[in-house]
Amino acid sequence: MEKDASVTGFEDPARLPILTQKRSGCATRRDARFDPKGIVDSRVAAPCASTARTTMPPEMSRKAPLASVARSSPAGSRRLQMADIARLAGVSVATVSRALNGSPLISIETRERVEELARSLDYSINASAQNLRLKQNRTIAVVIPYDKVSRQHVSDPFFLAMLGSLADAITERGFDMLLSRVDAESLDSAARVINSGVAIGVILIGQWRHHDQLNQMAARRVPIVVWGTQMAQQLYCTVGGDNVAGGALATQHLLDRGCRRIVFVGDPALPEVAHRHRGHVERLQAAGLKPNAKLLVKVPFDADQARAGITRLCEQGVAFDAVFACSDVLATAALQVLHQFGRTVPGEVAVVGYDDIAWASHANPPLTTVRQPIVRAGVELVDALLATIAGESVAPRTLPVELVVRDSTER
Repeated sequence: MEKDASVTGFEDPARLPILTQKRSGCATRRDARFDPKGIVDSRVAAPCASTARTTMPPEMSRKAPLASVARSSPAGSRRLQMADIARLAGVSVATVSRALNGSPLISIETRERVEELARSLDYSINASAQNLRLKQNRTIAVVIPYDKVSRQHVSDPFFLAMLGSLADAITERGFDMLLSRVDAESLDSAARVINSGVAIGVILIGQWRHHDQLNQMAARRVPIVVWGTQMAQQLYCTVGGDNVAGGALATQHLLDRGCRRIVFVGDPALPEVAHRHRGHVERLQAAGLKPNAKLLVKVPFDADQARAGITRLCEQGVAFDAVFACSDVLATAALQVLHQFGRTVPGEVAVVGYDDIAWASHANPPLTTVRQPIVRAGVELVDALLATIAGESVAPRTLPVELVVRDSTER
């Protein structure tokens, strides 16, 4: 552990963990006292000393486990400051800052110890609010996770439409946009752009299967807003379309056209798809129909897998008269397979998609779909993020969706 007792860069001297002032050959030292309820500063008389000393609580000796520190860490009424981490680690604030930013000037041992302590206390650098206040950084990071299961690529038309909407909203507010791609299995890496001061906040497109990771980031007060659906015990802010209503609209539309054996294409393990499936099932049950497991094609947002799933149904002779796909890309894949098997659309099989991407109206036949409010979504996501950065408590926002009827269901 570094024996670094320097304290520089503080605007408020009262927050100094160790303060040494020489007076007539002696020094007055403010020690950070440690008690079970938190850290209490007390001014005590110190013997004459030529150098400043760092007084560390017993828990922070080399042999003490970090778990014991976490249990006794300051909490409750105020947010942890970098000075608190420095005080507990027995190093300077500058050392903590460099360690959390991955500076090569800090030894591996010290960096790992500081990082572990910060993680145990759910602490992250709050550079965003300061950068925004001082106008030193006006960059917003837009992150698209790469999920190896769903395999939805940045080139997906829905992503492109959302990126365009976000770019417009971010530019209109005088900010810059940074596009980033991270592994969905380690969403925590998205926080690096915040900790390093590269960006003041993160807009994440999609929850995927990682609700817990997002909650952990929110618990560390990483300024993040997510395009997705509201879930139970959610700590982060989401902005998204009303997926339950969307699923109900699509299914009711097919029921009204006499369809009774409706194939659902999508993976209910994904939060947004789960809500669309819920709306779908509710409409079926209201019509006196039971969900049929054979009519569930459980695939991610991947056209190839959707084609394979619909192909299996056709080859196995499973009877169906409609398809409700959870994206326009999946619906277009279904149209291709139906054409290959000589099934007319909408004569024999009606097809409904989701999103209303730009080329849904150019499909063969033009695709009936549930329109997501993409333009409004960009505005809502950016405004919610800026409010979060400003320290406001931002509630999840659910946006209305609408059904756009085209030839793929018009019999």
